[in-house]
Amino acid sequence: MSHIFSHRIEVRFRDCDPLGHVNNAVYLTYLEQARLFYWRSLWNFGELRDSTPGVILARAEIDYRMPARYGQHLEVRIDLAAVGRTSFTYDYEILDEEGRTVASARTVQVMYDYSTAKPVPIPPEIRTKMQNT
Repeated sequence: MSHIFSHRIEVRFRDCDPLGHVNNAVYLTYLEQARLFYWRSLWNFGELRDSTPGVILARAEIDYRMPARYGQHLEVRIDLAAVGRTSFTYDYEILDEEGRTVASARTVQVMYDYSTAKPVPIPPEIRTKMQNT
């Protein structure tokens, strides 16, 4: 998978279940952290207009390939899979230090107007920035 962004994460003790594996729900946090760092590389959040819609997570799916453990350094790679009218999809690959796939994932995000509680079209400037990275 090609990728548009990569983020490194060290597995913390608190991420692990009693068997010493990263708990399955923690992978969602890893994806979220990688997305946030990617978005911060694209935009200065302080400069976004008040009229800029928010982004909500609409769907997440994860395929677990092998366990990750405390102290490992993981790499979360992101690829832009699709851009629709109101939503966009990311594919992810989480790799261990040896380049083995720990998990693969896909999320769908929706541009969202919190004042109307409805999806809204992706603003042209955001669409352009996403598609040109």
